[in-house]
Amino acid sequence: MSMITIKDIINQCTTDFADMTAFKYIDGKDIIEKTYSQLRSDSESVSRMLDKFALTGKHIAIIGMSSYEWIISYLGTVNSGSVAVPLDASLPSAELYELLNRADVSALIYDKTQKVTVDGIREVCPGITHYIAMQEDVVIEGGYVLPRLLEECRGSYDTEIDPDKLCTLMYTSGTTGKSKGVMLSHRNLATNVEACVVLIEPGTVSMSVLPIHHSYCLTSGILKSLSLGSCICINDSMMHFARNFKKFQPEVTLLVPLIIETVYQQLRDADPNIPKPVVAQAAFGGKLKIIFSGGAYLNPDLVGFFEEYGISILQGYGMTECSPVISTNNQINSRPGSIGKPLENCEIKFDNEEICVKGSSVMLGYYKMPEETAEALDEDGWLHTGDLGRMDEDGFLYITGRKKNLIILSNGENISPEELENAIGKADLVKEILVRENGTNIEAEIFPDAEYAEKHGITDIKSELQKIIDNFNKNMPLYKRVTALKIRDTEFDKSTTKKIKRF
Repeated sequence: MSMITIKDIINQCTTDFADMTAFKYIDGKDIIEKTYSQLRSDSESVSRMLDKFALTGKHIAIIGMSSYEWIISYLGTVNSGSVAVPLDASLPSAELYELLNRADVSALIYDKTQKVTVDGIREVCPGITHYIAMQEDVVIEGGYVLPRLLEECRGSYDTEIDPDKLCTLMYTSGTTGKSKGVMLSHRNLATNVEACVVLIEPGTVSMSVLPIHHSYCLTSGILKSLSLGSCICINDSMMHFARNFKKFQPEVTLLVPLIIETVYQQLRDADPNIPKPVVAQAAFGGKLKIIFSGGAYLNPDLVGFFEEYGISILQGYGMTECSPVISTNNQINSRPGSIGKPLENCEIKFDNEEICVKGSSVMLGYYKMPEETAEALDEDGWLHTGDLGRMDEDGFLYITGRKKNLIILSNGENISPEELENAIGKADLVKEILVRENGTNIEAEIFPDAEYAEKHGITDIKSELQKIIDNFNKNMPLYKRVTALKIRDTEFDKSTTKKIKRF
């Protein structure tokens, strides 16, 4: 059966895997389990709740950390025919206020992290008529408590869903410019889930680590895992990341390169006398076999490094505007260094090296931003990603840089700063790097890894970094050589997706 709505996904998985565990999460000292049947019941209660409040078809914002309550709120919203607006719980209050107003939100479902913010929202967001707290202790005067409403509204719910109707409004958190509201339909998300090839058996234990308001986590980590009958363990905090790996012992997880690099540093610095399987068990609980990586460039050398610990890293590529996966490596078809082959529902072409995508996962457009929509989507439905890339003879896709980041020299030569950053950034001493044009120089600004330097007795960090630059330059044409080095004392400013802000 072809899945064209999120409702199709939930109906199928809750029928096929009814009595199996869908979610595990920590509540105090206890681990709570929810079956697929309970997931359906709870999400349908949310739909009935929205119907009770005459909110079906409206825009419903969901703000909070990853949780079972967040997930049923999302599913209940979109499967009622309403529009879910997932927002980043870590955003400054003023930015949240602005996004809530821009998104025409009528109701807010929030968790305990937003207690202070909600008071301000009531003053500056007059369009919001209903406030629903995920926990009893953060309910506001005149507001509602989700657990209580779930019981009051218990019962089945069914409504016809238009697959091409807007169901999720996701705001990008790019490194430059104003956040854009990406409009995704049921068909966009459901066909993305169906087209991703992931070979795992029902009951496979996965762990959800990434922020749930991101399309990568929501689509690939939650919806895809549910469609396969996975047992999804919710990581309640990055502070508890290592503890929860040991507690849940997942076999599969989704990570971004920043987290993978952090774990790599821990494994790299482990006592070499300890067998690698023992080290891996301490880091990941002992059962992890697959890491799906996305969201940014991953050093291909790390793929081989993790294989020594019995863990396969499968790199993919996507963007929110594509629901989000465009291409991915999988267990039967992968190539280190590439971002995999395009999904079956994604057609790829290149426009002056820029990757363009067409297919059922491409967004409807940007909410109330017609000029930006026209810039990204041409008249024939091709999405211009802004990423530069190439495809090899076997159909594997590679990213070479960002179109808007290109450095264009006076002699007409073009330099992709990402190409230089990725090459120099392989050095262990380089923790973060940004390459830019500075006058007549190509400058590398580097935040060094002080811990690595201390452990390896490096006292003259600037001299050692210059050696790394010099070795890099030896193999590069003159116009691509880095001619200036700047050292930072602090990390670079980053977006909420942990990408360095370039400007």
